Amino acid sequence: MEYTVRAARITDIDKLVALSGELIGARGTGTALDAADLLRQLVYLPHASVLVAESRRDIVGGAILAIRPSVRAGGYVGTIDLLVVGPTADADAVTESLLEEAIRSAGNKGCASVEAPRPDDPAEWARWEHQGFSEVGPLMGRTLAPAGAGGRRAR
Repeated sequence: MEYTVRAARITDIDKLVALSGELIGARGTGTALDAADLLRQLVYLPHASVLVAESRRDIVGGAILAIRPSVRAGGYVGTIDLLVVGPTADADAVTESLLEEAIRSAGNKGCASVEAPRPDDPAEWARWEHQGFSEVGPLMGRTLAPAGAGGRRAR
């Protein structure tokens, strides 16, 4: 099955929140409605990317990338705050597609690295490792090449 990853639209947010379930609804003192309102705002902010994975026009996964400055990292750091895959989707394919797009988006926004909370599930951890992430303390991370540096060679 083929999955398409694209930027989320306002109309996708309720589906993404439902797919995320307890992952975002139970955080802090807020409710799932609070999470949906925040995600609706993030859709329009340049320092965030809200992504959805689709299969036959059904949302089967999603990811949230937030960008923050870091003096220690020497630039901006992208944080993948959420990555969720629906129970009927191919977890390997959807995770790979979402991570590739989140990493590309972070690189395009000038990030020096990308980090995320380390998953507890060994199978999920293996999917992240396949995309170049490694353990960095309590998190996992991946260093990025500067945007546009991929095709240039030093003389």
